Amino acid sequence: MNKNSLETNLKELESIVSKMEQGDMALEDSIKSYEKGMLLLKLCQASLKEIEQKVLILSSENTLDQFKPTNE
Repeated sequence: MNKNSLETNLKELESIVSKMEQGDMALEDSIKSYEKGMLLLKLCQASLKEIEQKVLILSSENTLDQFKPTNE
């Protein structure tokens, strides 16, 4: 599986979850979908971690500071 964008992987994962929630898949298809969903989940988590690492801001002293959300 290639490394698609986070948005593409999330849409595919949502599609898999939706199909599985309908409950009319054969057991073998459910297992394959579950495996693919877990792979997509890991790719999404890796993408989010990478994005989190990139979310740095340049301070007024020209140093990089970790981004701090305003709700903390």
